[in-house]
Amino acid sequence: MGAELRVLVYHATEDVAGVHKAYHDVSGVLGEVPGMLGNELLRSVPDPTGFVVVSRWADLAAFREWEQGPAHRASTAPLRPFRDTRMAMPFGVYELEASY
Repeated sequence: MGAELRVLVYHATEDVAGVHKAYHDVSGVLGEVPGMLGNELLRSVPDPTGFVVVSRWADLAAFREWEQGPAHRASTAPLRPFRDTRMAMPFGVYELEASY
């Protein structure tokens, strides 16, 4: 088994209620995905239109299996309209190196 993984997906919107609803809809579906340990919706303090969804995965293999599977795009569709198009790459994938 590899290291735990964090996936960050950046969103930008003034529609706070919309992004909250989409996040909760997506999280309800993703809660059943094998290898997913949980997720959080964070809001930027200096830019209240900026949001990030941070998901925790058991390892890269679990994430890739879900990401390459047929349910990936449909299960995350409600959040897609809120993607932060100001960024060249609106997501990041990071392996856990250390924690306390």
